[in-house]
Amino acid sequence: MKTIKSLFIIMTITVLLISCKEQQKEVVTNKTEKADLSKEKETVLSVMKAYKDAIQNLTTEGTFELFTQDATVFEQGKVEGTYKDYIDHHLGPELGHFKRFTFSNYKIDATVNLPYAYTTENYLYTIVLKGDKAKAIKERTIESKGVATSVLEKIEGEWKIIHSHTSFKKIKQ
Repeated sequence: MKTIKSLFIIMTITVLLISCKEQQKEVVTNKTEKADLSKEKETVLSVMKAYKDAIQNLTTEGTFELFTQDATVFEQGKVEGTYKDYIDHHLGPELGHFKRFTFSNYKIDATVNLPYAYTTENYLYTIVLKGDKAKAIKERTIESKGVATSVLEKIEGEWKIIHSHTSFKKIKQ
């Protein structure tokens, strides 16, 4: 009887020790995961900053690498198609008419849920359109309040934008 009782106590202690080790392992894994998610969020924000900076510099150079080939773009209630379509038929030609494009009061938030991330941007932007003396067009300034949401996916170790939706409201002048 003592042998059975001793065996039972030893087994109970062993189970408790294994359980404690598993809980410790889980805590370490959760801490590592949180640290990794923080790093992932920073990387997502850097992708979005690279895109914003390019637009402010009136260029699309380097932006195609930020999007997947089949990324969908929506702007102001319109389906623009892929990012390439958007650049070829909308934003690319527009940038040629801009003298300046600047963001202000820019705020961005990102949520990472691997392998996806979701961003929300709020901002004011100012566009200065070029004048054209030959066509008697004066330079003018447009100010708007904008919001954008983007979905990114981590593909082969890199964050890529797979969906972008922007809208704006002109500020009364």
